[in-house]
Amino acid sequence: MTLPILDSKLIQQSLEQYGYARISRVLTPEQCQHISQSYGQASLFRSRIVMQRYNFGAGEYQYFAYPLPAPIDQLRYWGYAALSPIANAWADALQLDRHFPEQLDDFLQRCHQHGQVRPTPLLLRYQAGDYNCLHQDLYGEHVFPLQMAIMLSQPGTDFQGGEFALTEQRPRMQSRIEVVPLAQGDAVIFPVQYRPARGSRGYHRVQMRHGVSRIHSGQRYMLGIIFHDAN
Repeated sequence: MTLPILDSKLIQQSLEQYGYARISRVLTPEQCQHISQSYGQASLFRSRIVMQRYNFGAGEYQYFAYPLPAPIDQLRYWGYAALSPIANAWADALQLDRHFPEQLDDFLQRCHQHGQVRPTPLLLRYQAGDYNCLHQDLYGEHVFPLQMAIMLSQPGTDFQGGEFALTEQRPRMQSRIEVVPLAQGDAVIFPVQYRPARGSRGYHRVQMRHGVSRIHSGQRYMLGIIFHDAN
């Protein structure tokens, strides 16, 4: 699978200005369809979550099992390589005493040494009436601060509604909302928990959450790439 070259500096600029970065045409329609069709292959997944049972929203998703399917594994390594410099720049800005290795294998080894051994890439399926409440994907003590989601379905054709939304909780101000326009095969990169923002006294944390608005009709598939494993 051939993936586009990611420009870490441009991604960081967009993240710090808007709270997200959109990458166009990461996957072809054929690749999107292939991944979507894997939803029914139970052997690829370690667990299935029905959102209604946990008040997460409505709909369902499945976490991939190790070993990850080759396209999912490739996307995870590809994304981490471009995003680890941003993660370290954010750690420096916020004066955090935790930095991230250049290689995903080294970061996953750190996760596994602390009991976070379950893979977190996931495939989400929404149907008419489904939605995903605003949330953060943390899963344990060791958290990589950025994650990625890729739209697998074709908006306006496969489904109506179902916009990807982000909220930013600003200190002493009302929250800001961003609705991210995504075409089939597009990726959005966004913070897992918070991003740094510059204030009058230096950098501070701005809390972020993400979710999906109600699906009006059709069926919507999305691939989530989270870089830390779960405990």
